[in-house]
Amino acid sequence: MTSFDTSPTLTVWRALLAVAVVFVMLATTGWSAVRDQQAEGARELALAAWARDRIAGHALPETDAPAYRLAHFFATLTSGQRFALAGKYPSVVGNLDGAPVTLRYHANRVALRQAAAVEKARAHDEKLSPDGRDEAQARHDRFRSLLKSKRQILAFDPSGKGRAAEVFGDLDRAARVSVVVPGVDTHLLTLERSKRKYAAPVGMAESLYGAERSASPGTRTAVIAWADYTSPAGLGMDAALGGLAADGAVRLNAMVGALPGTSKVSLFCHSYGSVVCGVAAHRAPDRVADIAVAGSPGMRAASAGQLETGARIWATRDGDDWIGDVPHMEFGGIGHGADPVDPAFGARIVSAAGASGHSGYFEPGTESLDNFAAIGVGAYGSVSCASADSACHRGISGGRNG
Repeated sequence: MTSFDTSPTLTVWRALLAVAVVFVMLATTGWSAVRDQQAEGARELALAAWARDRIAGHALPETDAPAYRLAHFFATLTSGQRFALAGKYPSVVGNLDGAPVTLRYHANRVALRQAAAVEKARAHDEKLSPDGRDEAQARHDRFRSLLKSKRQILAFDPSGKGRAAEVFGDLDRAARVSVVVPGVDTHLLTLERSKRKYAAPVGMAESLYGAERSASPGTRTAVIAWADYTSPAGLGMDAALGGLAADGAVRLNAMVGALPGTSKVSLFCHSYGSVVCGVAAHRAPDRVADIAVAGSPGMRAASAGQLETGARIWATRDGDDWIGDVPHMEFGGIGHGADPVDPAFGARIVSAAGASGHSGYFEPGTESLDNFAAIGVGAYGSVSCASADSACHRGISGGRNG
């Protein structure tokens, strides 16, 4: 006797239901699920082909090899061989920690051109819903924007909502490197904005780069807008948990550890980005000298000491930031721990005078931006403390090379 669970009738109905669900998803998402599968499939094919390929009679290194080993591999190649690999495997080379940064910029320009062509075709595809075509057009426009004016794209992945990182300045020659780590709802379509420019990762980094150059014109500095992790979508459960922060922390430390030269690094972490930086802190490379958080919901630690890092910990929050009304606690994995601007936490608390709201910390003319720039170039004596007793200066040099 056939059971109900395995009856042919039920099997047919399950199949029809599955097909219906698929068509509903396709109609409401504009075939984005298919696009994501195609993008992920293309990357998997590229990785598989890389694993089988050879150059000058030698096998290509594993893509998850240590950055120093990958750097050595590329150093053994001629310029022509390096650019040939970047042209053949742009999605691999463009995201490979240890590959020369200028080669990554080139590879990601190739990948951006390819991705823009895909989205241009999708924007005119009648099989997509109107929303799907609009999204494709928006992605196409974003990719074309990233291709303008010799922009330096350090990482680019169009799959899903997408990830990217952009560099301002000369990363190879920089003595000080600042990394902007943004918070929730960070993806390719929110990477930059024409309105509220300095609330988006690229605007934040560009503003910080300008402020650092003004603060110390003689310091060789570079700034990275690092949107190369999967951030929470909105203020749902992912934003209250630490899973995405843990994954982001691994990626952040890998990127920092692979930076060229011996530059000192400062992390500037906004909102949920401060959770990422807090989780990353105890395994951060020694070159990380400073971790500054703004509008932080917590760093998944009870105190600065619990972060277990030699980096100086800085914190700021303006009085209009709604994040101050969020309970700073952690229970059962939910929440991100103590408030970094609570004096008991032990961070160096700096002024955010002039900033407005949760996303105004990188606006030109604010003390928060001036303080970030001073930290970024090592001019600690120029930092404006939030309190009158200058406690945030305690125990550090005020020199520009501190």
